[in-house]
Amino acid sequence: MKLHEAATAPNCRRVRIFLAEKGIEVPVVPVDLGQAENRQEPFRQKNPMGRVPVLELDDGTFIAESVAICRYFEQLQPEPVLMGGSDPEEAARIEMWQRRMELEIALPIMQVFRNTHPYFADRIDQYADYGEGQRSHATKRLEWLDRELADREFVAGDAYSIADITAQIGIDFGRVTKFKVTEETPNLLRWHQAVSARPSAKA
Repeated sequence: MKLHEAATAPNCRRVRIFLAEKGIEVPVVPVDLGQAENRQEPFRQKNPMGRVPVLELDDGTFIAESVAICRYFEQLQPEPVLMGGSDPEEAARIEMWQRRMELEIALPIMQVFRNTHPYFADRIDQYADYGEGQRSHATKRLEWLDRELADREFVAGDAYSIADITAQIGIDFGRVTKFKVTEETPNLLRWHQAVSARPSAKA
């Protein structure tokens, strides 16, 4: 088993944090995004979408998409529970908040980078107005998340979960495009300081 990933990619970091929380170590194969290794044919045979991370199993199976990879390891090693375990209500609640953090926090912040940062200027068609619109959307959603965190410790409830990981990797990636958690959102700041202090945050 090995994990094809890139150190700077937020979705790769999501898997690394998840694995660190589980105490699982997987050999890593670096993928050079700067040299567009992920777009070349050898890598596309692993993932036709040309995206990292990709988990390669011992039998030659390839699993792409970071949450799918996390799901694999949740099934492989259920403890500590990060995706809800066998409790239907807990699993559904965590999935609900995981999706919200994906669609309303992490993805908009990533779209700001994709559409406004020079890194992508010669790689994709950029739409600066869309990127700035996503900046406004993400800023409002961070204010919303601050209000949600007023009465609970973590995103999906009283226990740390993949929803916290997704929010964290999105917010931290936002530093590249000037997103910052400040005292203006005190509940979000308290949460961010707490998850950033976990050993897994260094993954």
